Amino acid sequence: MDVISEQSVTDAEAKEFLEKREKEVEELKYEQKNSLDILRKFVMLSPEKYKNLVKELNKITKLRERHIVLIANFLPKDKDDLRVLLHKDYTTFTEDEINLILETVKKNI
Repeated sequence: MDVISEQSVTDAEAKEFLEKREKEVEELKYEQKNSLDILRKFVMLSPEKYKNLVKELNKITKLRERHIVLIANFLPKDKDDLRVLLHKDYTTFTEDEINLILETVKKNI
């Protein structure tokens, strides 16, 4: 099997994909089944809310795709949570940008 392309997806998108796949095949593979079980436990928002959050975060120009997916998956509540997610890139963001990211998350959950 060859990898044709690669794309980061949120946990909600992964859950949606695996649920669709579950309906198509008789039984998911072991790893897929475990992943779906975990996603069902931890995905907190509807796919639409995640899509809105990602859309809003895309408006913040300094955020890369990987940052946006991390933020959407973990939904940081404060600066310390955000610092953990952005680790080495955290210092490149201004205080206003950090607050904007946190406000965007809070508004969309």
